[in-house]
Amino acid sequence: MRSLAEAWRKRRYEAAFVAKLNDCEAEAAETQTWIEFSVKCNYLDVEIGRELYGVYNQVLGCLVNMITNPSPWLMKKN
Repeated sequence: MRSLAEAWRKRRYEAAFVAKLNDCEAEAAETQTWIEFSVKCNYLDVEIGRELYGVYNQVLGCLVNMITNPSPWLMKKN
């Protein structure tokens, strides 16, 4: 998740931080799509796919919380 590292570096600026977090959310959702695709094409076991999909749901939940309430994550101004 390169975008998450980029978001972390932009914590000085709320708008930039949130924008990068939105990119992370989109990437996580895209990964879920690839997990579904992998299961349907029998590249990935159904149970492993469910587990990975669930992990990404948790990641998405965390990202949405950070997007809707970025203040605790922002760098404090001196």
